[in-house]
Amino acid sequence: MSWLILVAGYLVGALPTAYIAGRWQRGLDIRQLGDGNMGARNAYYQLGHRTGVTIFIVDVLKGSAPVLLAQSLGLPQGFVLAAGLATVIGHNWPVFIHFRGGRGEATTIGVFLALLTQPMLIVAGPALATLLLRRNVIAASCVLFVPLPLVCWWLGLTPLLIGYSVALPVLVGLTHYQRTRQVSRASAGAT
Repeated sequence: MSWLILVAGYLVGALPTAYIAGRWQRGLDIRQLGDGNMGARNAYYQLGHRTGVTIFIVDVLKGSAPVLLAQSLGLPQGFVLAAGLATVIGHNWPVFIHFRGGRGEATTIGVFLALLTQPMLIVAGPALATLLLRRNVIAASCVLFVPLPLVCWWLGLTPLLIGYSVALPVLVGLTHYQRTRQVSRASAGAT
């Protein structure tokens, strides 16, 4: 049963919400629009504000659902954490569209809201203020993810959860870096 939760987490994460919205709304591949990312931010700018916000909410729910399911089944914490990781991996490398997905920010937020609810609520205010004032998702993500391990430590969470609060954002950052380099190389090759 535990392994099925990991597979389910991956498959839930792999549901390409921005891709589906782009195809359904405009008959276009979101990966061919804007910055080429298959995430809520690109959808917000390329498909409209409502669509982008809806995709963000769905991606957050995709992150939360497998973690909450694993917790409700009473699985050991290691499997709960693995379910969250599998979901982010599914979002970033979805089997349904040739392993080219998003960066995993919204999905990671969903995992953390289910797993680290109190720390996330503490850092959410400043992150939201940064997003509204600067209109910069990357800056808001930094304000959300960078202090999160410190808040987890301050609240007395276990070292495993503190490490996890570092690991998932590092995965998001590495994915962002990799995708940005790919876009830069493609742009340089086109000129």
